Parts: sequence; structure tokens; C-alpha cells
Amino acid sequence: MKKMSFGKTKAGKEAFLYNISNGNVCASITDYGANIVSLYVCKGEQEPVDVVLGYDDVTGYENGTYFFGCPVGRSGNRIAKGSFVLNGKTYQLDKNENGNNLHSGFAFYSKRFWEFVEITENKIEFSLRSPDGDQGYPGNLEIFMTYEITDDGMFRITYEGVSDQDTIVNLTNHSYFNLNGNDSGDILSHKVTIDANCFTEADQESIPTGTLIDVIDTPMDFRTGRVLGQDMHSDYQAIVYGSGYDHNWALNNDGKFAKVAEAVGDKTGIVMEVYTDLPGMQMYSGNFITEEKGKGDVVYKKHAGFCFETQYFPDAINHDNFIDPILKAGESFTTVTGYQFK
Repeated sequence: MKKMSFGKTKAGKEAFLYNISNGNVCASITDYGANIVSLYVCKGEQEPVDVVLGYDDVTGYENGTYFFGCPVGRSGNRIAKGSFVLNGKTYQLDKNENGNNLHSGFAFYSKRFWEFVEITENKIEFSLRSPDGDQGYPGNLEIFMTYEITDDGMFRITYEGVSDQDTIVNLTNHSYFNLNGNDSGDILSHKVTIDANCFTEADQESIPTGTLIDVIDTPMDFRTGRVLGQDMHSDYQAIVYGSGYDHNWALNNDGKFAKVAEAVGDKTGIVMEVYTDLPGMQMYSGNFITEEKGKGDVVYKKHAGFCFETQYFPDAINHDNFIDPILKAGESFTTVTGYQFK
């Protein structure tokens, strides 16, 4: 079915689940939050594998706090002290994590109904209007987000939008992947590759210092591939601060849509390649998941999934040496991230 009921919210509004497929990859997305609920990958004649963490109905997404499958905006990741200056004016955002702003505060995009625009066999489009002052940001922002499964098995997310005032926009997706299946335990034996020579140094609150650190001879070097759990308990300062991996890598794609990362499930052999035109990617290894009931009564625990969040660097608006996420009034933006399954 392309559309089915996904339950009702506390306010009594019905949510719907939409399915798109190319035959080998099938995705289910709900209009509540435009959250990705499931992503099935076919493996020959074996049963398809659902490679993302999620919930069985809208109630899970309404109550959940881990951002399973969530689009994040207006600006994903962290902004120091929840504050930034744009055109000489200071804007104050929610301080919802250690005195800083995480994923734009409390009024998450992932807990709003998105407008359904259009669906075909392999593509669905949603829109969201974020009014001037929403989450503390300036400008009426119109967002269009398209999920598409291409003929060659890429799950592609296209973000588009325009604002009537200068603002900052840093949209991403917070899906947790487990290429062995969302019910298979932890992801520590996955092999990960990231095409990046540096990562952004951060303090104990995960706020960038503005310094790029070379990955050579560190547990942050994924250029030739590294098993995710190999150095998870390292005494390397960045690992200690993040309680595992929760860092932004400076990608080598030069702003072009290109392959930037890869992960391989050790049990299924499923390969997921990541493509983007954005300058950074946050890899998060699910360090803070604790006993969360998910799909099919599965209980997700620590390291049950990993996130590949393509993005502008965290707190980029407050660092002159980072590419800024400023969207000028009247100008449109488009950015694309793709997850290629093999």
C-alpha cells in the first residue's frame, strides 16, 4: 500500500504512512515529522533487511527523544550558547543541551505534521513552512523535502527552500542505521570508511573550538576503513569527550556531490555508500541510547545504530573559518544527500 494510517497523536490528529520502492529498496515515511520509519534492502532471495531504527506508530515518534529517522532543522547539530549574530543583530535560541542549542531547540521539525505534496512509485515530497521567529530564527522559510529511491538503489534526500529574510539553514537527517538489521544488536562490528583528512575539534560539550585536527595516527582516521568498535573505548581525548564517536568530519568533496563515506554490515554484507554536496558529516555511534522500545517490540540499546548526518559544520555561524550556512533573502537553496545500497 502507498498510504495507510499510522495512528493518532495525543491531540487526535491522524498520521499517515507512505511507501515508496524501486523493487530492491523500499522506504516507509510518515507525514508526522516526515520521519523515515523503515528502509528495507533486498538481499537476493533472502528476507529483506530493515536497516533503520524506528517505531511502530506515531506515538513512538511523538514521545521519542532519540531522533530516529528525523529530519532536523532549521539548523541541525549545535550552536554555542544558543546564540548567533546575523547582519549585526543577535538572535537567541533555546538552550536545550548544556547551555547550548542542539538541533534548533525544543520545537523540533520532526514533531510537526509536514504537508504531503506528491507521491509516485519511487518518490515522495513534503513541505513545511517555518515562520519568522520560529525557534528563534529570522525569516519565513519555505522548505520542500523529497525522498526518492533511484533505479540503481540510492535512497536520496533533496532539501530545497527559500526565505524572505537572511537566515541560517542547516538541514540534515538523523536516521540511525544498522546494516545487519534494526533488530540485530549493536553496530560495533560494522566497517566504516570516511573520505576526510580532518575532523573538527570540540570541547567537552561537543562545541567546535574552530580548529581542524588531522586524523593521521588517531582513532578518527577512517580513510581506508576501520571497524567501528575498534577504538570505541580509546583514551583519545575526542573519543572520551564524545563517549564514543559523535564528531564532525571535514569532507574531501570540495562542495560537489560525491561519495564521502561507506559502511558495511558484517553479518549481511550490505554496503551503504554516502553521497553529498555538503562540507561535513557527523558520525554518531548511538552512545546514549538506553533501553528504547522500537519496531516489533525490539529494545534498542547502546550502539544499536549509527548516524551519518551530512551538514555544515556544527556552530559554523560562529566561526569565520567554517563555511557558513547563511541563506540570503529571496535566494533558493538546494542540497542533496544519497545513501546508495549494494
